Amino acid sequence: MRRLVSSGSTFEKAAAYSRAVALGEWVFISGTTGFDYATMAIAEDAPAQAEQALRNIAWALAEAGSSISDVVRVRYILPDRADFEPCWPVLKRWFGEVRPAATMFVAGLADPRMKIEIEVTARRPGA
Repeated sequence: MRRLVSSGSTFEKAAAYSRAVALGEWVFISGTTGFDYATMAIAEDAPAQAEQALRNIAWALAEAGSSISDVVRVRYILPDRADFEPCWPVLKRWFGEVRPAATMFVAGLADPRMKIEIEVTARRPGA
């Protein structure tokens, strides 16, 4: 059974995608940035954006019947590689015990205010 999860972000509607798709035992979370979807505000620095992105991801995972502890794969996308290391304390706080397979790459993002985008894949317990 395929279940779509939407955060209500204007990006999802405009670009025709879901924040998350739960399919069987898997949950796929779209690339998620540091926007607070309630206010559509975004912090200026990469670590604060990483923190908000992970809060957004944790919410989407919960809506799909999963959690951060179920994450098996994470991808970090940053326009500036120099912003990655300052994010490590945030990433360690969220993933320190989980230690998913991870990749970081440098690429342009859709909005110049965005400093980091995070995509995860997780398993759904009991699915």
